[in-house]
Amino acid sequence: MGVVYYANYFVWFEVARTDLLRRAGWTYRDMEEAGFTLPAIEAHCEYLESARYDDELDVHAAGALVSPIRVRFEYRVTRAADGAVLAEGHTEHATLDATGRPRRLPARAREMFAAADVEGEPE
Repeated sequence: MGVVYYANYFVWFEVARTDLLRRAGWTYRDMEEAGFTLPAIEAHCEYLESARYDDELDVHAAGALVSPIRVRFEYRVTRAADGAVLAEGHTEHATLDATGRPRRLPARAREMFAAADVEGEPE
């Protein structure tokens, strides 16, 4: 069909989220070494226009603190050639400790998200 498979958008969201956190100085490896994880508890994508194979895409991610244990990331996928918005979505993540129990985000992370939305550049 020449159209990008719908589930790929969630992979792109994850890559954009990982890059956003890395640029903010807070990698997933840092989180795991500190004894916590951020599993997704909700994921949503609204498909506005089809991405086609060989389209160059930009994936924009921004994050915000929802509560002391929840973070929400917003995403926008655009086509580089014409700036058309192809999809928008979000994911929410809970903070869990190494045993899988909910825990508060570390102060460093809460400050990063609470100060202002963490804003990323297009990928």
